[in-house]
Amino acid sequence: MFTLFTAWGYEVSLLEFTAAIVSLIGVYLGTTGKQITWPWWIASSILYAIWFYQAKYYASFATQFIFIGFGIWGWFGWGKKGAQPSNMSFKSKWISLGLFSVTWIAFAPYLKSVGAVSIWSDTFGLLGSAAAQILMVRQKWESWVLWFAVDVVLTVQYARGGYYFTSLVYAVFTVMAILGWIRWLKMHKQFKRDLIVD
Repeated sequence: MFTLFTAWGYEVSLLEFTAAIVSLIGVYLGTTGKQITWPWWIASSILYAIWFYQAKYYASFATQFIFIGFGIWGWFGWGKKGAQPSNMSFKSKWISLGLFSVTWIAFAPYLKSVGAVSIWSDTFGLLGSAAAQILMVRQKWESWVLWFAVDVVLTVQYARGGYYFTSLVYAVFTVMAILGWIRWLKMHKQFKRDLIVD
């Protein structure tokens, strides 16, 4: 693997760097709710799938295929106007939280059996990312709250694993999740006001 540069004693490959840049662009575009975000998400997911497999983060590897599938769904599902954020019902929030918790506890032992590097955090990243992606495709502003939680966990996971550059990228994702949260909540409130006026 070609080393592009060294950061904090860690060799950053051309693949990892390219995946990070493409992903950062995609996530930033996602905060704006524009349809163009999805091709960037798909491209970054393909690149990261290769890198995560090489790094033995198998749940993160599997997550990329979920991102590709949901990226296609989002690309066609959002339409040319982009996202029109709405909110989840109180009931659906609690049901989702319960399902997430049970699945997280049930799935972690499987990752242990295949020799994953980080079991609990990687499982949280896999399931949390999948759930956040579904919410994002469905244009729920709460997706960014979940992205925030996932990005915090994965920032720590990659730092502990010695992947400092990827950890830094996820720290930036954490900040972008806050930005997305603010923007989408604002768009949701504006969309509700527009409906009342119409």
